[in-house]
Amino acid sequence: MKLERSACIEPMYSEIPFLERFQAAKNDGFEWVEFWSWEDKDLDAVKEAAEKAGIGISGFNGDADLSLVDPTHKEKYLAFLRRSVEAAKKVGAKSVTIHSNGLGDGGLVIDSYDNLSHTVKLCAMYDTLLECAKIAEESGIAMNLEPLNITTDHVGNFLATTQMAAEIVELIGSPMLKVLYDVYHMQLDEGCICDTIKAYAKQMGHIHVADCPGRHEPGTGEINYAKVFACLAENGYTGRLGFELFPETSTDVAVKAIMGINTEF
Repeated sequence: MKLERSACIEPMYSEIPFLERFQAAKNDGFEWVEFWSWEDKDLDAVKEAAEKAGIGISGFNGDADLSLVDPTHKEKYLAFLRRSVEAAKKVGAKSVTIHSNGLGDGGLVIDSYDNLSHTVKLCAMYDTLLECAKIAEESGIAMNLEPLNITTDHVGNFLATTQMAAEIVELIGSPMLKVLYDVYHMQLDEGCICDTIKAYAKQMGHIHVADCPGRHEPGTGEINYAKVFACLAENGYTGRLGFELFPETSTDVAVKAIMGINTEF
């Protein structure tokens, strides 16, 4: 079994124009690409670039500046999510990523909703996720719910643990709604990477990869990714590995580090 690699071509390949990054990623050995936003892209050009390169589109963010935890956002959130699903269909993407809180420039949390109780936030998220799962099942576009670190990049984000994400996904019980386990984010928030994988691998639909600290390529920080990937395989994970990282020096150097780690088991 091989865990296929996806390059996040917003932070990676920033040395070249966006539409050229599809072919560059394919040339470097990636089977998939992903990116952050879709509203600022020419979707026809994106589809053409991916098809010309012969590379798949794993997914992109589906919720923009709207929040699952705000009960007043439900209808607006679902309306935008439906637009994101149509965008995914247009370019042939397999999934969209969703979050508890709306994110602004640089991934900053727009509103931490300190005026809302934990109970209200959790119930609002669950209620809207039930509808998200229905949209995913009807459309065939998978949805991955991503917890984020609250120490460094996304202070004020509500969903900050794998356990909460995995348990809410399991309660909803849809095969089209899973957890996006970002190893970098969760190392900052909770550590215990392999124990977490063992506990929740069945709920994981996508993996994000970056070393910690720094959010650079594997080998620049403290995470042993060879063991992490082996642990994923041993516990039944068969999805993609999304390399969402900022190259420490250059994309070329980062790619060498990425391709040097075994993903066949």
